[in-house]
Amino acid sequence: MNEELAFIIDSTKELMQNAIVHLEKEFRNIRAGKASPAMLGSVTVDYYGAQTPLSQIANVGTMDAHTITVQPWEKNMLHNIEKAIMIANLGFNPMNNGEIIIINVPVLTEDRRRELSKQAKAAAEYAKVSIRNDRREAMNEIKKNEDSSEDMKSNAEADIQNLTDNFISQVDEHYKLKDIEIMKV
Repeated sequence: MNEELAFIIDSTKELMQNAIVHLEKEFRNIRAGKASPAMLGSVTVDYYGAQTPLSQIANVGTMDAHTITVQPWEKNMLHNIEKAIMIANLGFNPMNNGEIIIINVPVLTEDRRRELSKQAKAAAEYAKVSIRNDRREAMNEIKKNEDSSEDMKSNAEADIQNLTDNFISQVDEHYKLKDIEIMKV
């Protein structure tokens, strides 16, 4: 196999791997009933006039499976953090005890679990579409390659298809695990 075809295969594999990484990131943002500091990852706080990510002005952790704690590095930021969590519209009701902010993560209802499962399914489908687009682009590049014989091109196309099948099955496996996690009471 010539260098151009090898490069096309390697770069396609890298693009498909990025789709998996993106899917894992999306799945981390879908909460499955268990408290996680990542749930507050999108919260930004007005910190002396600048919108700053919560993780840069406070310690975010979990006490147990249903409680998130936020301990600001400056006590005078408690009110701003509490307000930012409310504005983020995450469905949380923060409680301020003067030292830290405590957030009880409510247990998910059956309807909410189904909704989150649909959201995870949509993210998985998006990843599959991305992988298939990468395959299509790679196949077009292989066909345009004039330095290779037909046998080399067909072998490269088979390699791309194998990569595609492998990454699609990885997406399915990730979704299956996430769905089990979401639906578990």
